Amino acid sequence: MFAKSKRRISLLRFWTTRYLLILCVGLLVIGIISTYWMRHSVMEKRLDFTKLIAEELADRIIVEEGRIRVGPQLMIVIANRERFLQPHTRIMLFVIGQNGEILFKPRGFPLPTLLQDSLSEPPDEMSTVEQINGMNGERFYLVKRKIVRNETTVGWIALLLPAADLTQNKEQMQFLIIMLGSLALLGWGVIYLLTRKLSRPIKDVADAAKQIVSGNYDISLVPDVKETELYELISSFKEMAERLRQLEMMRTELLAGVTHELKTPVTSISGLIQAVQDGVVTGAEAREFLQICSKETNRLQKMVEDLLDFNSLAVGNISVRKERQNMNQLIQVIVHQWAVGQEENRFRLRTDLPDEPLYADTDSTRIQQILYNLLNNAKQAISEDGEIAVILRPCGEHVRIDVQDNGCGIAEDEQHLIFERFYRGAEKKHRVRGLGLGLPFSKMVAKALGGDLFLSQSKPAEGSTFSLLVKR
Repeated sequence: MFAKSKRRISLLRFWTTRYLLILCVGLLVIGIISTYWMRHSVMEKRLDFTKLIAEELADRIIVEEGRIRVGPQLMIVIANRERFLQPHTRIMLFVIGQNGEILFKPRGFPLPTLLQDSLSEPPDEMSTVEQINGMNGERFYLVKRKIVRNETTVGWIALLLPAADLTQNKEQMQFLIIMLGSLALLGWGVIYLLTRKLSRPIKDVADAAKQIVSGNYDISLVPDVKETELYELISSFKEMAERLRQLEMMRTELLAGVTHELKTPVTSISGLIQAVQDGVVTGAEAREFLQICSKETNRLQKMVEDLLDFNSLAVGNISVRKERQNMNQLIQVIVHQWAVGQEENRFRLRTDLPDEPLYADTDSTRIQQILYNLLNNAKQAISEDGEIAVILRPCGEHVRIDVQDNGCGIAEDEQHLIFERFYRGAEKKHRVRGLGLGLPFSKMVAKALGGDLFLSQSKPAEGSTFSLLVKR
């Protein structure tokens, strides 16, 4: 059974939803930290303000003959000061005597034992703040302030405030919520617009890829983007599509070309042999027909060998035996052997070797294969009185072998395709029969030897130069 494919979602939805989730989590963490900091800051400020109220009330306490008398003006002062705190905040005033007796307390307020014990204890310093837990788990803050007359403590004032009233700040909380909400909306909007802009060219490339899969290589992509990576992606994809289109054309031509190249010698051989068998030709003419059949057979065998060799090299099934070679002697031997095998030798062939011998670790058989192919191509490109030159020279860590001719050259728009398998130039396919595997095969062999093969220069009607690099 096939595994169920995972559901795919668009790039725009993927990134916007995840960014929004991360943004919300981040803002939630910031909100929690900000809320805690705001509550703590507000509480500290209000406790400091409560200390000032306690100090003011302690100064307003009337002390006569060492006794404390609470006047009505204290409640007026408290009522006026409560307006500076959070609305609905209630300050409960307690006045305690020198011996810890409660001289004044709010009316109707039950006095828990824990609070009574805290009120009866004098402050250690001039002003102190204590935290008290109520009966129902409610927390209170108790601010004490000594009443001093003539450098003598005659009692103290205690202000009791609920902790919840000290930390509440609706205005700041509303501002925080509005700010975090605005940031969330702004962040989501920004990432949505940026992701939409980013995903649009990527979606265009994906749509173009679908067209290529369906066999349509005529895609329309406009690399009108400012981002370097997107520009390179679109440009590279367009180049790839154009290359695939050319390869598809070459494949179509290959099917027709291979069929024609293999069918022609088979048809010729079949017709000639049939003529001999039927007695249409006899004697010397029959022998000539058989010689033609032999040449066509050899040509057909060479095509099949090219296909087999190229396939073996393409899958990595090729042996390379490197040995220390005197390249001067090797080039002389290869060029001489190739020249001896040429039936028509009207062209000029020369070798240009350095005075000092050059050595390289390479496979002489593979070098011979490459040079034979380059020399054959050069011969096909030149006229009867043309010239082929084989030049050997050092090139850094490599030995460079140039095969130069003064033939018809290669058109500029075809130069980047000559190493493509099965490719044959427009001029060559009408003059020479073959499969277009010579140069691709030679380049792959050069790579296997640790070197390279490339077209150094070529101009129409002036000739071409192919360069082989062999590592020393």
